[in-house]
Amino acid sequence: MSRHVQVTFDAHDPRALSSFWREVLGYVHPGPPGVDLPDGADPLAAWDDFLARVGVPEGQRNTRSAIEDPDGHGPRLFFQQVPEDKVAKNRVHLDVRAAPGLRGEERMAALEVECDRLVALGATRVRRHEPAPPMSAGFIVMTDPEGNEFCLD
Repeated sequence: MSRHVQVTFDAHDPRALSSFWREVLGYVHPGPPGVDLPDGADPLAAWDDFLARVGVPEGQRNTRSAIEDPDGHGPRLFFQQVPEDKVAKNRVHLDVRAAPGLRGEERMAALEVECDRLVALGATRVRRHEPAPPMSAGFIVMTDPEGNEFCLD
C-alpha cells in the first residue's frame, strides 16, 4: 500500500512562501473547512474571513498555510511559522521538473525561461549545471524567498 506525502516547510512568512510555491507549481490554496468557494473567489481572503470569524487573533493568522495540486496528484505542501532562521543547506529539496522530455540546449533554454519567471517571483538563482550525459541532463539550482534550495530540472 502506497502512502500519501505532505511536504512541510518551516517559514517566517507562511502565506508569502506558500503563495510563491503556488505560482512555481501551479497549485492552489484550498478554502477553509466547511466553506464552499465560488469560482474566482480568493481563498486567502476566505481564510482571513474564516479566521476572524472563529476568533483567531490577527497576530496569529499567518502561522500556517497550505497549497494543493488542483489535479490531486502531487503532494500537499504545508508551511508552518517558526522563529528561527534557516542556518544550513536543506537536507531535502524539491526538484521542479520544468523541461520534461527536452534535451541539450532546448532543455537548458526552457530552464532559463522558467528561472527568469521564478526570479521575478522572488527566487534567487544560485548556479547552472551544464548537461553531462549520460548522468545529468543539466539543471539550475535556485533558492526560494526564504533561502530553501531547489532545482529546476
